[in-house]
Amino acid sequence: MRPINLIMLLSLIVMVTAFFQRNSLSTDISFDEKLNNEPHQVNTIETPFTVSTKQQTYFIEPLYDYTLYGLVVSLKQHNGNTGLHKAWNDHLNVADLCVVWSDTAFSPHLNKIEFWNGQFTCFFQTSDRQAWKSFNGAQLSNNHLITDNEYLREKIKEIGIGDQIRVSGWLAKYRNKNGNKRGTSIVRTDTGNGACETIYVNDVQILTSYISHWRIAMYVSLCIFVLSIYLYLRAPIRNH
Repeated sequence: MRPINLIMLLSLIVMVTAFFQRNSLSTDISFDEKLNNEPHQVNTIETPFTVSTKQQTYFIEPLYDYTLYGLVVSLKQHNGNTGLHKAWNDHLNVADLCVVWSDTAFSPHLNKIEFWNGQFTCFFQTSDRQAWKSFNGAQLSNNHLITDNEYLREKIKEIGIGDQIRVSGWLAKYRNKNGNKRGTSIVRTDTGNGACETIYVNDVQILTSYISHWRIAMYVSLCIFVLSIYLYLRAPIRNH
């Protein structure tokens, strides 16, 4: 096998492997100390209001001022033109972020727990006893992030798994003119249907973007793969 062919093959193998491992959490994450904080929730003085986006009007009922610091372990970006969001004319829900904080986020066994998002929920599982023992379900929340602000909508879309974030706004109920509505959890200890937090976002920050060895390997191998294809195509054709 010619060297360029071998490089092309190896870079492809690394790229594909790294792609499927890109969201694996490292055991040596440097945490922002603010992730020690439990979500902060107090009664709000904000009164109900309406917003409009994508030619739809929504009625927002704020319940609590809310600030959340967390590590994103799973997420789902939403497109109001597909699935149940389309059926409900829900263009306000930008994304669902499943986050953990405090001891659960800092656990050295966190990477042995698998997290994933469904249409509206966050799931987790592990076969590791130590990981399960170190996991506190009251330090996890699945958050429906809603906003009509285009800047905030784009900022939310930049968030990735492994990022450490701060989200502030209101725990809120909302509905549209068609009667479709969504409530919110107001405690962190509930489970099952209705246990997710619905946050009308006033501010969102990525405190630390997650950069893993797998993600670096994925991008480097992609560059090598593309370069090797270029060199292969530029190489003179051998006559036999």
